[in-house]
Amino acid sequence: MTADVKIEPGAQFSVELRSGSHLWHADEPTDVGGADTGPNPYELLLSSVAACTCITVSLYCRRKGWNLHSVSASYTHDRVHANDCDDCESESSGYIDRVRSQVFIEGDFDDDQRSRLADIARRCPVHKTLERGVTFTTETVFAG
Repeated sequence: MTADVKIEPGAQFSVELRSGSHLWHADEPTDVGGADTGPNPYELLLSSVAACTCITVSLYCRRKGWNLHSVSASYTHDRVHANDCDDCESESSGYIDRVRSQVFIEGDFDDDQRSRLADIARRCPVHKTLERGVTFTTETVFAG
């Protein structure tokens, strides 16, 4: 899986993103010097986990033959001091990134199915990747 990103000269913060046959843009809002031509990187991150959550719930319902009418998700991100976060599971004593989500599922489900879907909504692959943490290996290549 590969994602390529490029800033063209004079584009300030507006970037072109390419993954497979898909092309889209990201940017920063005008209040930080961007042109607001696309979502900012944190919005892309939240959109990724929200999309993964909805797809995971939908796939699970289809596999089980359950009558899902719709699924949507809303994700928010903020940075808070660990001491001020009662619902955070962190051993940090400094600032932590907190993601909150609400998953809205509509369909004909009994109590056991509802309980299972609440669990499944937290098990999408992107959610699990973020929870586990990520190791980065970065190679910087200078041209010219």
